Amino acid sequence: MAIREELFDFVREALLRGVPRSQIEAALLAAGWERKQVDAGLASFAESDFAIPVPRPAPYLSAREAFIYLLLFTTLYLSAYNLGQLLFQFIYLAIPDVAATAYASAPEGIRASIRWAVSSLVVAFPIFLYLSRLTGKEVHRDPAKRASKVRRWLTYLTLFLAATIIIGDLIAILNDLLGGALTLRFLLKALTVGLIAAGIFGYYLHDLRVEERDVAR
Repeated sequence: MAIREELFDFVREALLRGVPRSQIEAALLAAGWERKQVDAGLASFAESDFAIPVPRPAPYLSAREAFIYLLLFTTLYLSAYNLGQLLFQFIYLAIPDVAATAYASAPEGIRASIRWAVSSLVVAFPIFLYLSRLTGKEVHRDPAKRASKVRRWLTYLTLFLAATIIIGDLIAILNDLLGGALTLRFLLKALTVGLIAAGIFGYYLHDLRVEERDVAR
């Protein structure tokens, strides 16, 4: 959240005069500032015994980090999609649809889909792992890199997409269940999508909570 200049200046001046954070918080809330704005204003300064308030690094935009994070999340999406497609093909092989005549449901089509999914995973997933390890090391060396705008936006976008997929997945299962059309084949496909999305959602939600905990220290 962007910090308004007057809020930043007020918090800085109050801390400079030795006013406790709890009193600053109460005064701002009483004046009509939103809780999120107040929390962001106080979080913009580290809790330190230094003689003057020590500002925390503000979110920033780096062309290099934009490239790395865009590539990282792109390979994440490719890996997740093709993992799902690969598992779908195994489901098709285990539970054939005898009514389907399309090429995609034929053995030749399934084998072609498996080759494509495996090829995509072999290329995209190692790149994702490498970039995840690279960015993790950089953040560990310099925690200020957690303030990257690109990183935060893409993380929240990923959480949004994963949550949307999970909700849609549950709606589809419930709809077929209530309509009496729920089949084992559909249920396995829905569980595959839901588990992949839930894994991604849980991982990045945990990452954000770690970041918030570090900021609160």
